[in-house]
Amino acid sequence: MKIEEILKSTVAMDNSKKIILNILYTQNVITENFNEILKPFEISSEQYNVLRILRGQKGNPANMSVIQERMLAKTSNTTRLVDKLLLKEYVTRKVCPDNRRKIEVLITSKGLEVLSELDPKVIAHERFFAQNLTSDEIEQLNALLEKYRKQ
Repeated sequence: MKIEEILKSTVAMDNSKKIILNILYTQNVITENFNEILKPFEISSEQYNVLRILRGQKGNPANMSVIQERMLAKTSNTTRLVDKLLLKEYVTRKVCPDNRRKIEVLITSKGLEVLSELDPKVIAHERFFAQNLTSDEIEQLNALLEKYRKQ
């Protein structure tokens, strides 16, 4: 369905405006669907992102600045996210022995279990949104979005 139909627009839209509206609308659709997957696990998409970052550390701790720089949403309050994950026992946090100003965060086995449960659901989510595109179209869309985002 065209963005004009979705928004019930009666005025002609500039293509530059359509691109932004399409991206924003698509992001909202994907996010709403993704949040439904996370809801039973009582974690936010930002908390999920932190867990994935920590899993990617392969058993090594990450400090807050490493987590922050790898976050999709750079405005996220990393300390608050880690605090919430601590309460759920998905991560541990300790002071770095070499630099007492640094806090090291490590994913727990419970956090890894949650990600293992979520992995097939997330893969299905990604495939659901890609199913109407060929692999060439997916590559093209990725390239175009990366090109569009360059500043």
